[in-house]
Amino acid sequence: MKVIKRDGRQVEYDRNKIAVAIEKANAGVDASERIAEEKIYNIIASIEARGASTMQVEDIQDIIEQKLMAEKKFALAKNYIKYRYTRELVRKANTTDDSIMSLIKNSNKDVMEENSNKNAIVASTQRDLIAGEVSKDLTRRILLPQKISKAHEDGVLHFHDADYFLQSIFNCCLINIGDMLDNGTVMNGKLIESPKSFQVACTVTTQIISAVASSQYGGQSVDIRHLGKYLRKSAEKYREQYVEKFGDKMPPEVIEELIKDRVTDELRSGVQTMQYQINTLMTTNGQSPFVTLFMFIEDGYEYEEEVATIVEEILRQRLEGIKNEKGVYVTPAFPKLIYVLDENNNLSGGKYDYITKLAVKCSSKRLYPDYISAKKMRENYEGNVFSCMGCRSFLSTWQDENGNYKWEGRFNQGVVSLNLPQIGIIAKGDEEVFWPLLEERLSLCFEALMCRHHALEGTLTNVSPIHWQHGAIARLEKGETIDKLLHNGYSTISLGYIGLYEVTKLMKGVSHTTKEGEEFALKVMRRLREATDTWKRNTGIAFGLYGTPAESLCYRFARIDKQRFGDIEDVTDKGYYTNSYHVDVREKIDAFSKFTFESQFQEISSGGAISYVEIPNMRHNLEALEEMVKFIYENIQYAEFNTKSDYCHVCGFDGEIEINDKLEWECPQCHNKDHAKMNVTRRTCGYLGENFWNVGKTKEINSRVLHC
Repeated sequence: MKVIKRDGRQVEYDRNKIAVAIEKANAGVDASERIAEEKIYNIIASIEARGASTMQVEDIQDIIEQKLMAEKKFALAKNYIKYRYTRELVRKANTTDDSIMSLIKNSNKDVMEENSNKNAIVASTQRDLIAGEVSKDLTRRILLPQKISKAHEDGVLHFHDADYFLQSIFNCCLINIGDMLDNGTVMNGKLIESPKSFQVACTVTTQIISAVASSQYGGQSVDIRHLGKYLRKSAEKYREQYVEKFGDKMPPEVIEELIKDRVTDELRSGVQTMQYQINTLMTTNGQSPFVTLFMFIEDGYEYEEEVATIVEEILRQRLEGIKNEKGVYVTPAFPKLIYVLDENNNLSGGKYDYITKLAVKCSSKRLYPDYISAKKMRENYEGNVFSCMGCRSFLSTWQDENGNYKWEGRFNQGVVSLNLPQIGIIAKGDEEVFWPLLEERLSLCFEALMCRHHALEGTLTNVSPIHWQHGAIARLEKGETIDKLLHNGYSTISLGYIGLYEVTKLMKGVSHTTKEGEEFALKVMRRLREATDTWKRNTGIAFGLYGTPAESLCYRFARIDKQRFGDIEDVTDKGYYTNSYHVDVREKIDAFSKFTFESQFQEISSGGAISYVEIPNMRHNLEALEEMVKFIYENIQYAEFNTKSDYCHVCGFDGEIEINDKLEWECPQCHNKDHAKMNVTRRTCGYLGENFWNVGKTKEINSRVLHC
């Protein structure tokens, strides 16, 4: 038998621990109240006779208390309860020792794998993770209501980013980079004036990105359109210099050619500065800045041509990659890239189609950029096109006192996600049970989200001057609170959800891609959206429904439910739940149908949504990818491509790495067999759990990315 501890761990059953606990209680009462050793082992035998494969530790203790009472050993039962309560107090007094020590020893798997952007072995990152463990402990025991903490532990909901809840910082934002570049900013008490050139603007932008990342826990996005002005400034500066020096000595067309060369060189250097600084800077939370560059070439924009040139250079450099410590070009993790498809570049004869073709080529090799359809986005956001935040959540529309829409300089207060499959498991297909239970859990999510909101109320601008005083979000006064930015829809707060596919399967017995399943799934989604809209009306806070891109949460919820409810076919037995509204990876569905089907959920999930498709051998399927990009523009707001992506870090080979006769991964180019030095991806069935090969016996594979 396995015993499930309070923290969810499963340990081997040990009957001696029960005997010791009862004997300690025995020693604290009069002889007449003690229970005989024989009866102690009768109690133990009654527990074992149940024949359960797993038991909760609390259930075992409840049985012991009941048996002692049945023996009329009331004083002993009271003493045992006191012993049990004392042990609980000891646990609550400090619950971080084990997690912190295991972190230092590099054995705390949950924490080490929670954020793939953090190297949990590096000392500076460990400092942040250790602080996070302390924050989670205080959040669980003191800061949150016990029913919220219990709901999180039981997998009813997920209270995201508890490792930062102790501090008055928020999730993610759209930096008001235009204001900061045009009007200057302050960093570390030093004035940074408006740049006079593109190169300096790029340097200042990366400094801002780093400073912002150090005082929030989520991602950030930067609209590179604001750099167009500074590329023109550089051109004007060179023109003034050359005309003054060579105006009467050279033909105008020669001077213009010289200007073009200088601007091209500065463009390349500026973009390279951003790429290298973003990937080499380390924020105070122990990782590179989690930043997204938003690339929108808007027709009629004052600096449209400059923006197009910058976008093209960003894509060229991303396609090339960045050198690792071995000097091999690899795909950098940051910045994330989002490319906007509009009438001028949707591969239907637009003037910027050549840039879109470059974007597709870049996606085929480097998996970025993602794609946003300006056409679909305008339909969903009152005619506006803007970036999601780093975490892929979208802001709700907000207008200033003059009726102007504002996107940059806004932020997300935090996220709580709902475990939909668990509701379906408990309801057992009965909608009379399902819908009331969904309402109960939505109320619990609302209460948890309001904890996030109230934790930010009263925050002083001094907490993060770069955000609140110097333009990233606002330009408030020192000592002022940020409260006015928390209300009236200026910032958002997000309700996430996991497992629409599984809850449909549990309630209807079919996938949500079938007609019956689709009707139920849409009904669930519309109820979630109605809840967030109602909360917004009642509170003035902009609640959004957010298709949480939290891959680790898909496994956490499934793991908790499997421990509690056992194996349920096509639900808990897979080891994961599907993310948000997505089609399960094992379903037979073509890419076009998948995007078409999922697009209807993106419209409802306007607080954040992304869809993706797996495409094999993307570098050899550029024409197919271009057809997909055309389809994205017409049919879905936000989409990305995934593929099998093998890579050898020894020689730079990035083709397909196969398993050899000895059942080892081997690079076909340099014959490297060191699995730590190659990425190998297999996605036959979509399984994303423990990594191993079963060949007669389990053979562990030390590959960083092994999916099947």
